[in-house]
Amino acid sequence: MSSKEDARRISGSLIDPRVIDPRQELVRHDDLSDEELAQVIGVLDAVRGWREAEQRLSFESRTAMQLNETDMKALRYIIASTNANVAVTAGALAEHLHISTASVTKLLDRLERAGHIVRKPHPTDRRAVTVEITPETHRQVRRTMGLQHARRFEVARALSPAEREIVTRFLTDLSATTLITAPPE
Repeated sequence: MSSKEDARRISGSLIDPRVIDPRQELVRHDDLSDEELAQVIGVLDAVRGWREAEQRLSFESRTAMQLNETDMKALRYIIASTNANVAVTAGALAEHLHISTASVTKLLDRLERAGHIVRKPHPTDRRAVTVEITPETHRQVRRTMGLQHARRFEVARALSPAEREIVTRFLTDLSATTLITAPPE
């Protein structure tokens, strides 16, 4: 087998416990049939595929609009707030993004220079400023992220109520497995 073929074979098996943990020190799988093990690996492979597709879409959207991840999160928050008839302030953005108001000021300066947002006086508080997305940027976000969200919604909608419950429980439980730091040895 060539080194390229070996690389592809190993890359495709990084979620297979027979490859990543053959002595079953972390992942016990000897109680599963070959078919059950293949199904579990199939589920994890599908999750990996979804994560990679999501990352590609996010990267492509941000690249096309010349934004970083925080910029895109800010624009999506501004759109959602606008749709809910809620004025967006720097303080609200700081809270949503979990960053300082000084960082939000820099973010807003960058987005304004790029033509993505405009600042306007707050309608009821003379000391405050609101943030609005420009119509062109709103159209761009809807063409990329909005269209993708609509497709995802239709996939979830096609599931039966029982299937939605199972998927929700699975993804919630899967999210809970994410460790911020490694456990002590």
